[in-house]
Amino acid sequence: MKTGLFCIIMLASLTTTAQRDSLPYASFPPAPDHYSAGTVVSRLLDGLGFRYYWATQGLRPVDLSFKPSPQARTSEETLEHIYSLSTMIIAAVGMDQNPQGQYKTFEELRKATLENFKKASSRMAGYSDSDLEKLKTDFNGQQLPFWNMINGPISDCLWHIGQVVSFRRSSGNPFSNKVELFLGVILN
Repeated sequence: MKTGLFCIIMLASLTTTAQRDSLPYASFPPAPDHYSAGTVVSRLLDGLGFRYYWATQGLRPVDLSFKPSPQARTSEETLEHIYSLSTMIIAAVGMDQNPQGQYKTFEELRKATLENFKKASSRMAGYSDSDLEKLKTDFNGQQLPFWNMINGPISDCLWHIGQVVSFRRSSGNPFSNKVELFLGVILN
């Protein structure tokens, strides 16, 4: 009986580790070797992905359904909004995005959001300063410079990830104290 229980616990642990390792941003990627407009935006998106990964790691159904007031979004609704913002970022850098609302589980939504951040970061890392200056994004029929993506969807994602961290603390599942955001490392 004890051996069977031990095997189940080990299998669950290995499954969780394998899932974590297959998702982008379980660890912070190395910094680029030079500064440019593209690498700075890429690094900003990497920071966003790293924060999102750890803000959503280990969320339980009770965390996902938590909302601080009747007028507020639940954590899951907030994560769906972050996903929609990630699709705006993908579109702004000229990449196809998956249609919204196709994800049936939190795990699928989480993976798709992390992959969007990773794709956008990879694309931006190769942009020169002049590429970024030419980049325009469509907003309600208006062509706007990439500045609006920084102060709009990218900053909005950071804002909402902070909400998820606050909500999970309020539902009794605080953010891991092993995550060192400033250094971008996981402490032992």
